[in-house]
Amino acid sequence: MPEGHVIHRLANAIGTAFAGEPVEVTSPQGRFAESAAMLDGTVLASAQAWGKHLVIDFDNHRDDHLLHIHLGLIGKLAVGPSVPVVGQVRLRITDGVTAANLRGPQTCELINDDDWAAVAATIGPDPIRDDADPEIAWHKVRRSSRRISDLLLDQKIAAGVGNIYRAEVLFRHRIDPATPGKQISHSTWRAMWDDLVMLMRAGVEAGRIDTVQPEHTPEAMGRPPRVDRHGGEVYVYRRENQPCLVCNTPVKMVAQGGRHLFWCPRCQRRHH
Repeated sequence: MPEGHVIHRLANAIGTAFAGEPVEVTSPQGRFAESAAMLDGTVLASAQAWGKHLVIDFDNHRDDHLLHIHLGLIGKLAVGPSVPVVGQVRLRITDGVTAANLRGPQTCELINDDDWAAVAATIGPDPIRDDADPEIAWHKVRRSSRRISDLLLDQKIAAGVGNIYRAEVLFRHRIDPATPGKQISHSTWRAMWDDLVMLMRAGVEAGRIDTVQPEHTPEAMGRPPRVDRHGGEVYVYRRENQPCLVCNTPVKMVAQGGRHLFWCPRCQRRHH
């Protein structure tokens, strides 16, 4: 599932390509045809991301003017030159030059402001957004006996954080992933939150996730660059049994809640 920086990049790309212009909206696959017809020919006003949710606002003079998309595990949204449709495209937005093609989303629905308010109420603060309040997340963390590694993936606590950012921010702050949320101090939470803000916003700009400090880059350490389809230089994610870049201890991995958690058992000993 894409992490939050990917959704923000998509929102930026859609806004740059279409905002303020009338667009053609279709459903080549047919599963969104009725709603697409309501949007076809209207002006795309804006696109914004909240965590892993994408909301596109249309000036269609109807109550149902918000297109709500969640890619889920297999969904893909590509923005690029307008070429003939290939494959099962649920939704297509185009101005004849650029096209956004949506395939296999978990959610693709046309909703009104009240509907979106109900969805937004279930989403925690998003580190990438300027309006995010980390204290809202902190109040949930400090009352919880759940592992901090689980809490970071809870979209009601930190929207947009996924498996990579979860593993990397815990490593960067030397936190044992099994630490209960209620043992995490307020200062540690704020430090991790500020780190997520920096890392995730950098991900929006770069289009990849880089989490290593300058002294641990391939150039600084004289090591080969990481080769992985996710890209980016990281400390522990998908580095099981490889030496930790800081202490040389083999990185560990465990299956947890259907996801793989990576950590360094020597570096990550803090419980506060």
